[in-house]
Amino acid sequence: MSGDIREDNQPYDDINVTPMLDLAYVLLVVFIILTTASVQGIKVEAPQTTAANNLAKPQTRAITITRDGDVFLDAYPVDMAQLETRLAQMKALNPALPIVLKGDASAQYEKVMLALEVCKRLGITEIGLVTKRIQ
Repeated sequence: MSGDIREDNQPYDDINVTPMLDLAYVLLVVFIILTTASVQGIKVEAPQTTAANNLAKPQTRAITITRDGDVFLDAYPVDMAQLETRLAQMKALNPALPIVLKGDASAQYEKVMLALEVCKRLGITEIGLVTKRIQ
């Protein structure tokens, strides 16, 4: 009995790891949620084809053109001048920069062509067009 009673000034010999484990589990859950929510891009209705392969690579950047003609680089709205500037910066870091162009099926064709021209001016040759596979 006297071994369980401690003075206020005596240090504890054991460490309670329960709060540390709780914190570790919370951080793990937050990390899982953030990594699954970090999918890049804007949701558009892609045109359908019979042969659609996944062209995504780890460093792939997405250019998205919405039905209204808005242009996004990954999930950030840009105009054509900003698109060219940012792609040039990315191309400087990665000379083999792969691009995926996601255009809404009812998007303005002119915007799609302007985005392709920007890629051509910058020498970006790895460009994939996103479509949906017909079931």
